[in-house]
Amino acid sequence: MTDNKPTVDVTKDWQATQGQKSGATRLRLFAALSWVIAIGGEIAGIVLLYKHKFDQGNLPLLIGILVGIAIFAIAGSLLWKAANRKDPARESDTFRFFVQNQLGAIITLIAFLPLVILILNDKNMDPKSKKVAGGIGAVLAVLATLIGVSYQPPSVEQYTQDMNSCAEQIKAGQPTTACSPEVAAQAQAIATDSTTVAAATKDAAHPNGQDIVYWIAPENGAAKSDTEHVFHLCAAVSPLKDKTVNSGSVTEAYAQNAIRITKQIEMEQKQCGFATAAAAPVAPAPAPAPAPAPAQ
Repeated sequence: MTDNKPTVDVTKDWQATQGQKSGATRLRLFAALSWVIAIGGEIAGIVLLYKHKFDQGNLPLLIGILVGIAIFAIAGSLLWKAANRKDPARESDTFRFFVQNQLGAIITLIAFLPLVILILNDKNMDPKSKKVAGGIGAVLAVLATLIGVSYQPPSVEQYTQDMNSCAEQIKAGQPTTACSPEVAAQAQAIATDSTTVAAATKDAAHPNGQDIVYWIAPENGAAKSDTEHVFHLCAAVSPLKDKTVNSGSVTEAYAQNAIRITKQIEMEQKQCGFATAAAAPVAPAPAPAPAPAPAQ
């Protein structure tokens, strides 16, 4: 490590992998389908109310519609929460963060309130049936809404902190308490590449190696490159000749989409002036035991 490096790397942000994004997209599609069915059930109930189907009976049908709305509303909320754990919003984007994480509760209210209000205000329905259906509808609406609320929503900022803590725990051989399933894979890669870079950059001034690498800077001042890049041991290597180069820790390289370590370590050691004897193969850091995902 360089003398002035902090103990824990600070990256710009955690980035969902392509697999996490694809998984989140699938879950959100299923959630949307569940919510469409729930709202469709509500519309059916409203239509039947206006046709006076429940004036003197059919209470089991009305209760069945309310239960069906609750089941699909809750299913959609749980699927949506699972998607948010894979691909969360930024807490700094306040409006989007709120809507994305509380959408389950919002949709549930939309799926229940109009129908429950119409039931309670229906002057033609048998009073006893109105009381039973209205009470059941209100209870189901509250229950489904509470389940739809995300009480400890995940965020990019939280995952960034967890990822860095997890990487440090892996590198230090400590218990991997910060390694949730969402950040473990990236933290493992960062820890392994950091160890490899440290082994390859040992010299008289840095007997323990360094945690600093070099990569092609994102175009037009962007925060992250659109395509994946390789990171290198120093700026003087031939692949970086005549290129605009950024430098930083392995963690910072990953944040800008430089997520592949050079395969030419021995060649780059010579070009950078590091001793090739330090390039002995480095055993990968032990894989973390993923912690359970945080409760929502």
